[in-house]
Amino acid sequence: MTATVSLPTAAAYENEAEDRSSSSSLRLSLAPAGSAPPLLDGAWWPRSRDLSAELPSLTAVLDPLWGRITRATVNPTHWPVVPRKVPVAGHVVKVGWFLAEQDPHELLLLSYHVGRWNLLVIPPRTDPVSAAWLMAAASDPLGTSTASRLMEQAARRRAVSEADRAVRAVWDSEGGHASREPALRATGSR
Repeated sequence: MTATVSLPTAAAYENEAEDRSSSSSLRLSLAPAGSAPPLLDGAWWPRSRDLSAELPSLTAVLDPLWGRITRATVNPTHWPVVPRKVPVAGHVVKVGWFLAEQDPHELLLLSYHVGRWNLLVIPPRTDPVSAAWLMAAASDPLGTSTASRLMEQAARRRAVSEADRAVRAVWDSEGGHASREPALRATGSR
């Protein structure tokens, strides 16, 4: 099952506080059902690091797909507050944390008697291009990367892209392609 991902525009970031709890604005990507079990079952791009505010909209979408989510675990490295329980849609999700045992970029969800799912948690302030790449990579049914490895790959991709932009900016500020031709002609005539 693949959930639809809605990547916001720059204007949407300005109005981020608007309707945070709406499941229609949930940013989620899931691996197709029935595929070989990957290391990650998808990616979730919450709008904040407030687990109490973000978890209800996630479980509202996943409960019908995966069965009632009863437990969630996180690594507290990126969550300022880890509540012990979060009320969601008529039931309570118990929340636990593991510092050394759980990837800091991963959310583990458990459904009573149904199964467990691991989601990459994309940091809320991630740029839309990187987030889209991370969502696609995390929901790849043939994926073999951990959450932290995908975050490292995204950081490298972003660094290369920024370096390319910097080189192009210097090239353009020095006249770009147009200024190179006369220099070659002058050098070639010597």
